[in-house]
Amino acid sequence: MIHGLKKLGFTPEIDFSLQDDGDGVYIAKWNVKERSQPTKAEIETAHAEWQAEYDAQAYARARAKAYPSWQEQMDMQYHDQTEGSRTWLDAIESVKEAYPK
Repeated sequence: MIHGLKKLGFTPEIDFSLQDDGDGVYIAKWNVKERSQPTKAEIETAHAEWQAEYDAQAYARARAKAYPSWQEQMDMQYHDQTEGSRTWLDAIESVKEAYPK
């Protein structure tokens, strides 16, 4: 629910407060006076859009974890220049191949 509300342009704890009493999450307090509270359907639609966008970026999150640290990459680039190898480029290409867009 929170992602749907954020997708609609609302800010948690400023525009609304959520509560979960064990039966599900609901809007406990609505602080926005100039906009009406969105319907459950509007929130669910916005959440589904957010989820689709999030899922579409799974490769990017996987790549970020798989890339060598920036320190390791800098070391690879240095050695590639001095030794004429392709260590850095090969490392980057292997991550991109393992997690394609």
